[in-house]
Amino acid sequence: MRNIFLKLLALAVAGVLAFAAWLAWFALTPVQLKASSVDFSIRPGSGLRNATRQMIEAGIGMRAWPFNLLGRLASKETTIKAGSYQVSTGVTPWRLMKKITQGDFAQSEVVFIEGWTFRQMRTALDVHAAVRHDSMGLSDADLMRRLGADTFMPEGLFFPDTYLFGKGESDLAILARAHRAMQKQLQSAWRQRDPDVPLASPYEALILASIVEKETGQASERELIAGVFVNRLRAGMKLQTDPTVIYGLGVKFDGNLRKRDLMRDGPFNTYTRAGLPPHPIAMPGQASLLAALSPARTDALYFVARGDGTSQFSRSLKEHNRAVAKYQKAVR
Repeated sequence: MRNIFLKLLALAVAGVLAFAAWLAWFALTPVQLKASSVDFSIRPGSGLRNATRQMIEAGIGMRAWPFNLLGRLASKETTIKAGSYQVSTGVTPWRLMKKITQGDFAQSEVVFIEGWTFRQMRTALDVHAAVRHDSMGLSDADLMRRLGADTFMPEGLFFPDTYLFGKGESDLAILARAHRAMQKQLQSAWRQRDPDVPLASPYEALILASIVEKETGQASERELIAGVFVNRLRAGMKLQTDPTVIYGLGVKFDGNLRKRDLMRDGPFNTYTRAGLPPHPIAMPGQASLLAALSPARTDALYFVARGDGTSQFSRSLKEHNRAVAKYQKAVR
């Protein structure tokens, strides 16, 4: 009887070892994919069994039960991370298990450029294939309500940057991140502001920064350009800046700013109205925010483009007119 027991025990141990060896082989053998690269998503709230089923349905060729057993033995069945993933030829079940439990998401990116309008931002999201388009059809005001913002005017309220996201992420989530980033950057710049700058609120700083962003051709001149606008605000002079007029024209702007455009009154025509326009005209970057709130100390009240990306700064109208004659009329 004792010999029979020992034989049975030996067979059981051999069976366990053989099964363990087979499971190790399974864990380290590349799975079959329906293509060289497969995208799949794990839905929120999915456990190990549901996650396994979603991967197999997406085109990952493996048997479900050993993968589920592998997860349980590794104590990973409760650590599944929802999200969008991507795997390529050669991935093993063990690597797949680590990916979905560590949140090794497949990432895409969208870039919002300094100086873009909100309309350009929305277009970039609308045409992005990896984004889930939840904002499609929403008005700007409805979109801001969905973001929980305290204003329905979105222009300038989103920080230009490169945003990484998992494939299939909502465009509203990306916009919410960009909105929070701008609030953070704006508050930081406001805390560092020059107390002599004639701006009553962070929002006014945002408006001025958006103008500085659109007027700056050479990064080294950003603070000087901000200084000119601040001097004009202090003196009660009109800002007389083309980008605000162009913004006011909207889709009617055909690339040529005409004299009649400068003479036609409107809320964004800083040739006919004093002070800042009613809201930002673009997304300013961090450098423009800081320049608007800590401008260069300068006597200049005017500047004109030289045609090479730089500007000629002048302290008087007489000097400015000479610069215009030299640089602008020569270009024409």
